[in-house]
Amino acid sequence: MDDIDRKILNLLQKDATLSTADIAESVGLSTTPCWRRIQILEQEGYITRRVALVDRNKVNVPLDVFVAIRTNEHNWKWLDEFAEIVCEFPEVVELYRMSGEIDYLMRVVVPDMAAYDIFYKSLIKKVQLTDVSSSFAMERIKYTTALPLDYALDDARSRRRKV
Repeated sequence: MDDIDRKILNLLQKDATLSTADIAESVGLSTTPCWRRIQILEQEGYITRRVALVDRNKVNVPLDVFVAIRTNEHNWKWLDEFAEIVCEFPEVVELYRMSGEIDYLMRVVVPDMAAYDIFYKSLIKKVQLTDVSSSFAMERIKYTTALPLDYALDDARSRRRKV
């Protein structure tokens, strides 16, 4: 990966609908070499998919709930079952296995607290949990799907971020 690849990825992270010609012009390439670079970035797994970001208010899921979960079950069978059950809920948009005091952290999006209560009751019917703690986001201050590319490796050599 070089600076041109990083520029291409930054542009695509901001707007995946940009034409190859527009990207090429922005990064100083002609269309064909730019298209080849994008194809290579996809083949090598740098670009995993292209999606549309939907306005959460227009689809009535403005509330973020961060759900911290603790369990006494620490085995693969339980984890597989838990992950399968949680992934069935469209309200769960992120799920992480954590280190520290909590075992799992979820981000759930719902219209309001009443909808979260329905979600919560459905979840605890399906899976045994030791402790569930929910925090409701009062305001979203920063949100992005764009990843920082300053840490991307140059030509298979690692480099530190320039300060």
